[in-house]
Amino acid sequence: MMKYLLALPVVLLLAIGVSYAVSPLHTFDTLVPKDGDSTRIAEGIPYAEGPRRKLDIYAPTQPSADQLPVIVWFYGGSWNSGSRQGYEFVGRALAAHGFVVVVPDYRLVPEVRFPAFVEDGAAAVRWVQATIGDYGGNGDAIVLGGHSAGAYIAAMLANDPRWLGEDREAIAGMVGLAGPYDFAPFDSDASIAAFGQWPDAADTQPVTFADAGAPPALFLTGTEDTTVMPRNGEALAARLTEQGVEAEARAYPDVDHIDIIIALSRPLRGRAPVLRDVADFARRVTEAN
Repeated sequence: MMKYLLALPVVLLLAIGVSYAVSPLHTFDTLVPKDGDSTRIAEGIPYAEGPRRKLDIYAPTQPSADQLPVIVWFYGGSWNSGSRQGYEFVGRALAAHGFVVVVPDYRLVPEVRFPAFVEDGAAAVRWVQATIGDYGGNGDAIVLGGHSAGAYIAAMLANDPRWLGEDREAIAGMVGLAGPYDFAPFDSDASIAAFGQWPDAADTQPVTFADAGAPPALFLTGTEDTTVMPRNGEALAARLTEQGVEAEARAYPDVDHIDIIIALSRPLRGRAPVLRDVADFARRVTEAN
């Protein structure tokens, strides 16, 4: 992450050096310029009880006569860190492409373990389905997206019907950046802390639940990602394809685990066409709605 921050003005870096040590992406988000044709239209809205169950909403600045398709974006952080305040650059980037974008917080380890963060994701999606029309969005045209641990949450909601039930029908597609979908047995401190207490490891894996009822999916990763191996997206895409679901795994050359999310920011979009690919996919799968 620091290699990107060093490319920004030195004076600003000195001014926020202390905060970087606490929250790198929050600091990055503070520094990078945002898309001017989008804005945050709501902040800190509760979708359920509790301080971590709140969300922000972004939309294009140009009003639309029609309800816009919606992207619900779950950020990463190993299920133990992160906050919606660090992802304005993502919300604004996607909103500038014609979407209403919702970025929810969710409960983290050690306060909770699996499946609490997936349950929070489901609660946020249900809130979106019921309420997003008040903010210009179409609650029947939702794409779930996320990075890393957030992509895991999106994949569980899209593939495992336990969490959304019949409400899964409103999910038009799912896009994951560098997500873990087939990572049992658990061999990292983060995965052990989040999932190690669950009696059946397979029960925590998105690849277990891929079925014909899942929405179309796009799995994006980088060839240099050593945090979450690219094979995760390949495995889930293959399983979905076997079930007759449209699914693709795509790897960007010379891109690592952080590159892929930072490439959504205005200064670094030349790193990989992540924004274009996410927006094109989301637009296509929501066209019929």
